[in-house]
Amino acid sequence: MGLYPETEPYDHGMLDVGDGNRVYWETCGNPRGKPALVLHGGPGSGSSPYLRRLFDPVAYRIVLLDQRGSGRSTPHASVYDTDMSVNTTGHVMADLEALRRHLGIGRWLVWGGSWGSVLGLRYAQTHPGVVSELVLTGVATAATREVTLLTRGLGRLFPEAFERFLALVPEEERDGNLAAAYNRLIESPDPELREKAARAWTDWETAIIPAPPRSVARFEDPVFRMGFARTVTHYFGNDHFLGAGNDEGVVLRDAPLLTDIPGTMVQGSLDLGNLLGTVWRLHHAWPGSELVVVDEAGHDAGTPGVADALVAATDRYARG
Repeated sequence: MGLYPETEPYDHGMLDVGDGNRVYWETCGNPRGKPALVLHGGPGSGSSPYLRRLFDPVAYRIVLLDQRGSGRSTPHASVYDTDMSVNTTGHVMADLEALRRHLGIGRWLVWGGSWGSVLGLRYAQTHPGVVSELVLTGVATAATREVTLLTRGLGRLFPEAFERFLALVPEEERDGNLAAAYNRLIESPDPELREKAARAWTDWETAIIPAPPRSVARFEDPVFRMGFARTVTHYFGNDHFLGAGNDEGVVLRDAPLLTDIPGTMVQGSLDLGNLLGTVWRLHHAWPGSELVVVDEAGHDAGTPGVADALVAATDRYARG
C-alpha cells in the first residue's frame, strides 16, 4: 500500500492559547476534506512532516500541531525560564479544543502515536462528541506501572545502559521515582548538570526503544534534547497529570467511555511496552475497537508494516 506522497501545508499559524503560550499549527491536504488531527509523541517530540503521509491528501484535511513547549510552539521547553507548570495534559487538551474552534471544525478523526495515543484516548474520553474515530500506534495509557517499566523494569533487559542511567541520580533517590529524580536534575540552576541529565535521559531512551537513525539524530540537537528530556520527565514524574488512581491507568479504567467511537490500534509485536499487556487489555475493554499486531515491528510508526496498517486504517475511515 505504502505512504502517500509528501504534501506541504496550505495554511499555518501560531494560536495564542493563554499562559504566555503560542501553539504552532498547520493544515495540509484538502481544505474541504474530512478533518483529521495528528498528535505527536514524546511528550515533547514535536510534529513531523512524515505523519502527513499517513493520510490521503485528497480525502483529508490534515491538521498537525506542536504541543506546548515543543517544535515551533513558544516558549520552548528547552529555555530554562519556561513555566512548565502550565504544560499539563489538561492544558494540552484545552489547546486542542481551542484549535478545533479556531479552524471551524465540528468533529475530527484523531491520530496519535506513543504519548499521542495517550492524549488522543483521554481527549476522546473527555470530549466524546468531537472525536469521530481514533487511529493509534505505539499504544500506551500512561499508567504509573507503564512509567515504572520504562524507567526501571527494562533495566533487567538492558543492565549496562541502566547502570549508566542510574549513575547520575543521587544515591538516596535511586529507589524512588526515577523520572521525577531526573526532572529535578533537569530543573537544576546548574546548566552543566541540566545538560548531563538531558543527555543521560535520551541515552536511556535510545537504549530501550530501538529507533531509526532519523529519530536518534534528533537527540544530537541540544535544543531538541533539552526540550524533549525536560518535557518527558515533567510528565512521567507527575503521573502525566491524569489524577489519582493512575497506577493501573485512568485511561484504561475509562475505556468503556470509548464505546461509541470506532478505533484502530496498530501495535508492533516487539514494542517493549507490550510487556504489560496494556494494548490487549484496552482492546478488550473498548467495544468496537480493532487491534492490528505487526510482527517483527517495534515502537516506531515509520516501520513499513506499521505504516501500511496505519494507512489502511485512515483510508477505511476516509470512506466512513
